[in-house]
Amino acid sequence: MIQNRNELATAKRVVVKVGSSSISGSGSKLGPLVAAIAKSHGAGTEVILVTSGAIATGMPLLNIDTKPEDLATSQALASVGQSRLIARYQASLDGFGIVAGQVLLTADDLEGDETRANAKRAMERLLELRVLPIVNENDTVATAEIRFGDNDRLAALVAVLVDADALILLSDVDALYTAPPSEPGAVLIDSVDFDDDLSGINVGGSGSNVGTGGAVTKVSAAKLANANGVPVLLTSADLVADALAGAAIGTWFESKVGS
Repeated sequence: MIQNRNELATAKRVVVKVGSSSISGSGSKLGPLVAAIAKSHGAGTEVILVTSGAIATGMPLLNIDTKPEDLATSQALASVGQSRLIARYQASLDGFGIVAGQVLLTADDLEGDETRANAKRAMERLLELRVLPIVNENDTVATAEIRFGDNDRLAALVAVLVDADALILLSDVDALYTAPPSEPGAVLIDSVDFDDDLSGINVGGSGSNVGTGGAVTKVSAAKLANANGVPVLLTSADLVADALAGAAIGTWFESKVGS
């Protein structure tokens, strides 16, 4: 069990989650993200990537400028965007000789004993074959994620499912703060013990027009993972290489077992 973020450099298995805003549009960080993951993969770490972005990827393809509010259009965008999203990842991974494996999940897949065991078996085999599993919510049919949720919770559930040593949640900001970092007096929180009360922390929602998450969902996902023995590092997508190298960055959420 990893006790500190500096042990991430030698972790056996890590789940990395990235949001839509980090891999969409002209400011996409997909290339640096893949390069950082490839470096850890090459060093022997088993990395599972949980990615958002199917809907955001589909929007320009269908000439839609703003994220739709109706479910049917969101599902259509996800259907169009998912194949293009995985193709972009694979094109970037080709430069490192890594093969990606697409894993699309719904909440039901992780709730039933049989489907949960099947999902775990599939990902374990992909890792044995040195394939990089790229996980996303099956937005085309999973209505709950599109209407209410995000992939932070999915990432936490996947980390628990595969007994990951740690979960890295990538955000638009470098850590959790006592208030939105743009506000005067906001202080970076270096670490969070499992029993810490965060009710007094003023965290906002998503700052992106394509994403669904934000600090609130990331803290909730971190606590979910922590309760099941998985520590979490929250930092920015710009710092993913440093995070995987075990640098002293971001906010470290200690797990229940490690606290």
